[in-house]
Amino acid sequence: QVQLVESGGGLVQAGGSLRLSCAASPTIFTIISMGWYRQAPGKQRELVATITHNGITNYADSVKGRFTISRGGAKNTVLLQMNSLKPEDTGVYYCNADRPSGWGQGTQVTVSS
Repeated sequence: QVQLVESGGGLVQAGGSLRLSCAASPTIFTIISMGWYRQAPGKQRELVATITHNGITNYADSVKGRFTISRGGAKNTVLLQMNSLKPEDTGVYYCNADRPSGWGQGTQVTVSS
């Protein structure tokens, strides 16, 4: 298990941008894959984007072309650049680690119309 800490959520108008970051600890392991999931009110948690330790990315169709996931400069960190935000992007965004596994506590993203 790893501990994950997210930052960067907030309130933004439609069309705006936000950047989320997530750091995992301890860092003695190289996490195989890290990513972001989100959960809107009344809906199930869904995949947003993932990235493997060697840079292979995967995106939900709804965010392709608008969101970019990348590894941060420090080991076991991940960033999510979100551009052209829409009200339907609103939700709690959770950082996820896979092998070793873990979930962050979530950070709220609210996009106003």
